Amino acid sequence: MKVIISFLKDKDYRKLLLSSFSMLGIGTVFYHYQEGWTWVDSIYFSFISLTTVGFGDITPGTDLGKIFTIFYLTIGIGLILSFIDILFKHYSTHKNV
Repeated sequence: MKVIISFLKDKDYRKLLLSSFSMLGIGTVFYHYQEGWTWVDSIYFSFISLTTVGFGDITPGTDLGKIFTIFYLTIGIGLILSFIDILFKHYSTHKNV
């Protein structure tokens, strides 16, 4: 719990966390309105895609959805992986102290 609190106290970490959640939100809203998916399906696809799991059970069906996904994943995967990397390094540093 102390690790999480120390993580949230750091301004740069909070920015990265906000950026990651914003990226999830952008994708969720886009897919909900563009593809006509439910909110749950939209956030599920966004999360599964950004974490590079990609089950393939839901895919964009419109041309705009496919084009958006190309750019969304190009930017979003780097952001999410950076967040996970920094979170892991922060946890490892504080765990060993």
